[in-house]
Amino acid sequence: MMKFPISQAGAALLRAVLTRAGATRETIRLVGYKATDWQSLTFDGERHELELRVPGPDGEVVARRLIDGLDEHEFDVNGQIVADIGGHAGVPDRSGAVDVRIEALTIAA
Repeated sequence: MMKFPISQAGAALLRAVLTRAGATRETIRLVGYKATDWQSLTFDGERHELELRVPGPDGEVVARRLIDGLDEHEFDVNGQIVADIGGHAGVPDRSGAVDVRIEALTIAA
């Protein structure tokens, strides 16, 4: 299993997204993570890119739960505001597994 360096805000965001979908880190694999610092005149934060792999055979169903309504959900992310979030799911492979990409902006509250 590959371990990715992930910020506190990124880890909290991942937990919140998985909890919202009723999934766990055991059922969905984090296969990529990238964070970059983000700043405006008045706020500091991070832009996150999460790459997840949802195993089959019902990967498409779980992937839909991960991304449907994602941009409208209110997240509780340890002292962070999720200012922007979105996601998209790929096409299931032969085993039913689906790759999901989630991008988000968190701002220090």
